[in-house]
Amino acid sequence: MSIPDFAARPQLAEDVARLIRRRIFDGTYPAGNYIRLEQLAAELGISVTPVREALFGLRTEGLLTQQPRRGFLVLPVTRRDIDDVAGVQAHIGGQLALRAAGQISDGQLDELDRIQQELEDAYARDDHDAAVRLNHAFHRGVNRAAESPKLAQLMSQITRYALESVYPTVEGWPEQSTHDHRRILAALKERDGDAARDAMAEHLCAASKPLSDHLDRLGVLE
Repeated sequence: MSIPDFAARPQLAEDVARLIRRRIFDGTYPAGNYIRLEQLAAELGISVTPVREALFGLRTEGLLTQQPRRGFLVLPVTRRDIDDVAGVQAHIGGQLALRAAGQISDGQLDELDRIQQELEDAYARDDHDAAVRLNHAFHRGVNRAAESPKLAQLMSQITRYALESVYPTVEGWPEQSTHDHRRILAALKERDGDAARDAMAEHLCAASKPLSDHLDRLGVLE
């Protein structure tokens, strides 16, 4: 797996945390292994400060625990973890979609249409990086239209654990996501809050099983 060029851009802890999360969820850092602060900083060619911040943040998320004089230990990920995160996402995401439906503008709907078309194009050409970025943009557009910043902030925090970067590689998920996004868009265009809420909640819940199965095949789940 290639390493992002951290030295070529601001050394943000969030960038490092994203890399570590990906390595945990793809099996590069299996449960029970230690992540060494200085070793990872040297590998990435950056100072220890953003790496330390990233590791402490991931400890707060429950992906790591700190062992005195030994480093940060990778904790197991279970199917229940994935199901729990999906359930919370579905509730909050559904509420955001409900609120968005009542006030979304035509301009915001046009932007969501554009993003969705670009996302489907990215899926078609197997451009995983673009798909991750555009999927995030689609959901961010719905959440912003809701004008409920606290709920949107909570959703953002949960989504980190859900690991958006995995989904484009999960078998069958691009097709499922396309179907679900179109359904969400249709409900928003009708300004039907109940339908938007249900479509979004079902979309986020539906992600749990294929993600769990994918991680199980990689040997990540315990």
